Amino acid sequence: MSDAAIRPALITAVLPNSIAAEVGFEVGDRLVSINGQRPRDLIDYQFLCADEFLALEVLDNAGTAHQVEIEKEYDDDLGLEFETALFDGLIQCNNRCPFCFIDQQPPGMRQTLYLKDDDYRLSFLYGSYLTLTNLSQREWNRIEQMRLSPLFVSVHATEPDVRERLLKNSRAGQILDQLRWFQERRLQIHAQVVVCPGINDGDHLTRTLIDLFQFHQGDVPAVASVAVVPVGLTRFRPPEDELIPVSREAARAIVAQVQELQAKFRQQVGSTFAWLADEWFLLAQQDLPPESHYEDYPQIGNGVGSIRQFLKQFQEAARQLPAQLSTPRRFTWIVGNAVEQAFQPIVQRLNQVAGLEVTMTPLASEYWGQSITVTGLLTGTDIWEALRDRDPGDAILLPALMLKHDDTCFLDDMTVTELEQRLNTSILVVGDVEHLIETVSGKG
Repeated sequence: MSDAAIRPALITAVLPNSIAAEVGFEVGDRLVSINGQRPRDLIDYQFLCADEFLALEVLDNAGTAHQVEIEKEYDDDLGLEFETALFDGLIQCNNRCPFCFIDQQPPGMRQTLYLKDDDYRLSFLYGSYLTLTNLSQREWNRIEQMRLSPLFVSVHATEPDVRERLLKNSRAGQILDQLRWFQERRLQIHAQVVVCPGINDGDHLTRTLIDLFQFHQGDVPAVASVAVVPVGLTRFRPPEDELIPVSREAARAIVAQVQELQAKFRQQVGSTFAWLADEWFLLAQQDLPPESHYEDYPQIGNGVGSIRQFLKQFQEAARQLPAQLSTPRRFTWIVGNAVEQAFQPIVQRLNQVAGLEVTMTPLASEYWGQSITVTGLLTGTDIWEALRDRDPGDAILLPALMLKHDDTCFLDDMTVTELEQRLNTSILVVGDVEHLIETVSGKG
């Protein structure tokens, strides 16, 4: 990619008391180059900013170019935040996976919902998953030269014909060769396997996990961990996509199958290595494994151990709950019905506070056409339909993971403000456990 294709990076925040603030950077400025080089992305920016002397080319709001020189310690951060991590555009996916959530959405939504990300840089920076099928040789070289590790890779199957069938891409069958590439360079990946009943389950799943385990060797294993995730389907998915939903019986069979392999992995290397997403146990209506099972939570971003972690964090943070509230308060807490049973202890503990009443409202998503729904997929439409004729109390507690990152928009394009107006009630967006406790206690 030529320098001409790299857009100057739009600055959206200048951290107070930072080097950038002292120099005079302002929101709306655009960073063009660092020491004569145009950064392609946040990775380049961080790498180039490691120098102790920086000569920056900057465009101000009026488009006037300025030269800025900075002398600093090599590890000092400038204190700039940007509109996007990718200054030269997103590497999009050319696969046609039938289970892709992007293709399981209705038409007419905001354009960003249809962007198919298959960008290794977002994988390195934020832990998003890529397939490795869209990388040019230049990008492979950059991963090696800059030691961009670990990456997060959607494997799904290691048998070439099965993976090609899943991704609808003839390049998908190269996965084992690609894993050897990581192994030879002492680079790592975290893998995921989305199980589609009738396609990559059964013996195919066993084969995949055993193949991946062969790369979990040495002091720098090429495959550090694997997450096994159930396919999620919506009513908008393409017709004749070969896919069937995961039944309770299928979930129980997968849990038993993977747990048998986990025991063998632990016996050989002392680690579970391949983890089942929490959703399997919810679908199977079985108890979650104990907290100790998840080791250092290597696949927390894939919903592996997230419920156990949340429960543990709540137990610790609940010590900050008061014995009673000075002013009685009633809340409706919205969650996906998948976690209804798991979160009962939280509701019981909250309601032990005198003057506090929290009613958990577990919802399935009629919008997506799902009978079992994780919290992050609930939409404004789902909440509106469930609460339109009910008294939500003083406010609705809304988990932040339902919303677009750094925004107030649900997956169906409804905004929090619009939902508040429709329901004529206050909505309080809550993030982590501590924020939840501060909010219900009246401190948030």
